[in-house]
Amino acid sequence: MEPTTSVHSDGRVELADVRSLAGSRFFNEELAPVPVARRTWTTYNYFALWMGMAHNIPSYALAASLIALGMNWVQALITITIGNLVVLAPMLLNSHAGTKYGIPFPVFARAFYGLRGANLAALLRAFIACGWFGIQTWVGGEAIYVIVGRLAGSGWRDSSVLWGQHWTLWLSFAVFWIVQMLIIWRGMEAVRKFENWTAPLVSVGFLILLGYVLVKAGGLGPILEDGGKLGWGSDFWKVFAPSLMAMIAFWSTLSLNMPDFTRFGGSQRKQVRGQIFGLPTTMTFIAIVAILTTSGGHVLYGEDIWDPAQLADRFASPVVVVVALVALVLATISANLAANVVSPSYDFSNAFPKRITFAIGGLITGILGIVIQPWRLYSDPSIYIFAWLGFYGGLLGAVAGVLVAGYWIVNRTRLRLRDLYTPDGVYWFRGGWNWRALVATLVGAVLAVGGAYGGPFPADGLIPFLKPLYDYNWVIGFVGALLVYVLFSLPLTKKEETSERPGSSRIDPAAVDG
Repeated sequence: MEPTTSVHSDGRVELADVRSLAGSRFFNEELAPVPVARRTWTTYNYFALWMGMAHNIPSYALAASLIALGMNWVQALITITIGNLVVLAPMLLNSHAGTKYGIPFPVFARAFYGLRGANLAALLRAFIACGWFGIQTWVGGEAIYVIVGRLAGSGWRDSSVLWGQHWTLWLSFAVFWIVQMLIIWRGMEAVRKFENWTAPLVSVGFLILLGYVLVKAGGLGPILEDGGKLGWGSDFWKVFAPSLMAMIAFWSTLSLNMPDFTRFGGSQRKQVRGQIFGLPTTMTFIAIVAILTTSGGHVLYGEDIWDPAQLADRFASPVVVVVALVALVLATISANLAANVVSPSYDFSNAFPKRITFAIGGLITGILGIVIQPWRLYSDPSIYIFAWLGFYGGLLGAVAGVLVAGYWIVNRTRLRLRDLYTPDGVYWFRGGWNWRALVATLVGAVLAVGGAYGGPFPADGLIPFLKPLYDYNWVIGFVGALLVYVLFSLPLTKKEETSERPGSSRIDPAAVDG
């Protein structure tokens, strides 16, 4: 055990004197390991967090889009359930480090990528989160646009068009953006409080939508009788694999950065139970609601409307529309803050610890979320699933493979906590970069997305002979990177590791205490 750290009876580790790191350029207060006394999140906090993150409009749209692609309700539910269970595994594996050491994701990544190399993994995660922040903000603004339109009349809905959209829709988008920035500016504790009080409310809007559709459609019978367009033959299996990868990719971002939240965990048991109770149950709930509501919308209107705001806009009752969408707006704010602002705020801060605070990182996220033009990503279910989710899922699968391999197989959950913040420690590697992690990530990513096809990609794939692998992108990226990292890391001897930097007396990272 490092002389500067102490281990509690439940295995959680903390630094004896965090202030001694204050002079390091790789340290600031928000990236610092959380003292055990402040690791107070309970099982309910994590359950509430997942309820807040899962019950939102894009989660609904993810499930609804499977119906739009031709699946029946059974096929869609099976696809989503399997995807959630698969992604839960790396999520829990990476969460362990957050609770044990009190560190956020970008600091955790330093143990394998190096103090500087961790920015590659962190910024990759951050830029994807910016895209998601933009998508969530766009759909939240769209819900506000529909609500105000029902209350204010046709003048709001028939406003002049600017850059392809009504200016009132742009205004709704801006209002939704500002509200989120105000919350994140108040810090992580404000996010936690917002999650806690919104969690019990976020299901209301979706249940109202479902109830209205069930009544108008004449109950579940007409909905469940819809057999879908694909059947159970080859047409279904062609769609199943990429759709399953999209379900995994949807939460693959959180499978990396859950340490951002579990660093506050009261114990490993509390965070594990909270997540096991939280992710599969809440996503299954929202999937059932979305599938039944979208199928019911098809019965009522003769088309698959996968965007809940657009579906609600078809309803005759303005009261139902307003109440449902107000609840959905709250749900989307809750999800966006937790899933898409917290992580990049830490990630951008990690890149420039002395210049970028958590709040400024959140502001950068908000700005990039606009620049990425989320209205284009969200415009079509094929682009949403096969291009956006599929491509980035493969990239993040490779990063997850390195983290799981490094922490559980190579290091066996042992890290030197102080060395994660200082360039004279074991995680400096060569100039702050660990080439093994970089090569493993590159190999995994190329295997996963090198054959990308469809949407903006060539029909034969970017690299044609890799095209068959793209349908399994996340799994290919994860397994490929994991195997390469283990292959490069396990044969290392202490002599080889200390020779990384001439004159160094560092020890093998695979043999550190903790």
